[in-house]
Amino acid sequence: MVSFIDTQRQVHGVESICAMLPIAPPVYYEHKARQAYLKRLPKRAKRDGYLCTEIRRVWNDNFQVYGARKAWPSFFVMK
Repeated sequence: MVSFIDTQRQVHGVESICAMLPIAPPVYYEHKARQAYLKRLPKRAKRDGYLCTEIRRVWNDNFQVYGARKAWPSFFVMK
């Protein structure tokens, strides 16, 4: 929805588009602010980003052959 609003905002305006979509204008503006300033991300999103890089590292260290059940214990051992 945010990308659609981005493409149409010059023609119709954010508020009028949000009136037709199930998204409030403050939610749209907050999403755009978080894209611009990563420090505004919630703690959960920051932690998820960190964990994604760690899971990818463990998966690459194990030759990309293990699934979630095998990589999960390795993640905690290899810290």
